[in-house]
Amino acid sequence: MSFCPRDKDSNTVYPMTVMESRLSRSLSMQLMAISLPIMASNLLQTLYNMVDAYFLGKLGKEAISAPSITMNVSNFIIVFGAAFSIAGTTMISQAYGGDKKNRDRLDFLASQVFGVNVFMSLIVLALGLVLADPLLRLMQVPEGLTYTYTLQYMTITFLAMPFFFGDMILRGTLQGVGDSMTPLYVQITAVLLNVVLDPILIFGFGPIPAMEVAGAAWATLIARAVSCTVSCLILFSGAKGVQVRIKQLRPDPKTYRLMARIGLPASIGQSLSSLGFAVIQGVVNSFGPAVIAAFGVGNRVQSLFNMPAQGISQGVGILVGKKLGERKPEEAEKVTNRGLLIIGVFISIGMGLVLIYGKYVVQFFVNDLEVVAYGVQMFQYTTISVIFFAMYTVVCGAFQGGGMTRPVMTMNLVRLWVLRVPLSYLLPLVFGLDQRSIWISMMTSNLIVSFWSFILFKKGTWKVTIDFDS
Repeated sequence: MSFCPRDKDSNTVYPMTVMESRLSRSLSMQLMAISLPIMASNLLQTLYNMVDAYFLGKLGKEAISAPSITMNVSNFIIVFGAAFSIAGTTMISQAYGGDKKNRDRLDFLASQVFGVNVFMSLIVLALGLVLADPLLRLMQVPEGLTYTYTLQYMTITFLAMPFFFGDMILRGTLQGVGDSMTPLYVQITAVLLNVVLDPILIFGFGPIPAMEVAGAAWATLIARAVSCTVSCLILFSGAKGVQVRIKQLRPDPKTYRLMARIGLPASIGQSLSSLGFAVIQGVVNSFGPAVIAAFGVGNRVQSLFNMPAQGISQGVGILVGKKLGERKPEEAEKVTNRGLLIIGVFISIGMGLVLIYGKYVVQFFVNDLEVVAYGVQMFQYTTISVIFFAMYTVVCGAFQGGGMTRPVMTMNLVRLWVLRVPLSYLLPLVFGLDQRSIWISMMTSNLIVSFWSFILFKKGTWKVTIDFDS
């Protein structure tokens, strides 16, 4: 993998001209055209767990803890397999920007991404089934209903992994060529099916028995199986401008090395970060079911408001990749700046509403006075840092667009293992803090890594173009 040098004058500030103003508006429209469907798709992805949490909350705080604990464990294992999908999006977007008429190259990259992800989905499935019980023991999940429900939910969740990867391949491939609407339509269908199946399988309906927590997981599996089938039909038919071809599925060592060089640093950072979240979940678990439930609900709410940042980040990564493929590093930086402005305004308003109305938000999921009190306390400590973390997420999109994922890996590792995990353990031991140690560690780690990312972004070393022919 080689790179072309960035424009040394790309950081020079010039007076805004009419032409530059029009370019800025054009870039904003391009960014939102890609990002809005991704935001909606990410929101729908979150709704899988949100819908589960809503219905499982009717069964009690032990049941609602299952999706929260499972999410931390599954994320840790999934990101190992997602490495090549991340790299595939970057490579496809830069190839599309460099020569969108080169259909052979696009199809070849899509086929390589598909093949490696199918293999990785099977690895994730096997790891999940083998490690589920040991990881729950390691995380100190309370014995009884909480443990039983979580193990049931987690086992079925990992059975659905191959279907989840099918959806991920479709999103990564089509978004790389600027089509973010088709994955959204597929996602809408799956989520609607999940919404319908959840109450039926959880509480029972007619001849269908009540499966409780396991029913929520089975509903998600069925919905993902349907969406995966549709995704494969789209990819193999080539109906959307890029096609997975059976003859091109054979692993190409050069392409795999390139995908690994781009994707592995990001996946290592994300996986070890997810492991850090699992360790922190163990600390949370030690405070009992009420704190577990509050932490789970609070994380879901903040994740919901952070979904636009994820969408803008992915949109920035795709558009930055395209601009760098076109060898326009100045426009790549302008795209990122517009993304930072847009998400900064949105997340500030969203977190302000959460801070004011957090009590009612928690009550919507679990009407338990103790859980509500802990949830409100969490929002009071963490909302400001979530604003900065959303902007950090957008900056990471720019790094990904240039294939520079090592800084992202480093920042993610520092955020979790140097800051959050040690603080979560030290604050209770040294200062005798209760669950507030979790909230403080979240706030501190988010703020520090955000400012760090802004400094790296200004240096501009992420403005690189992949040379596919070297």
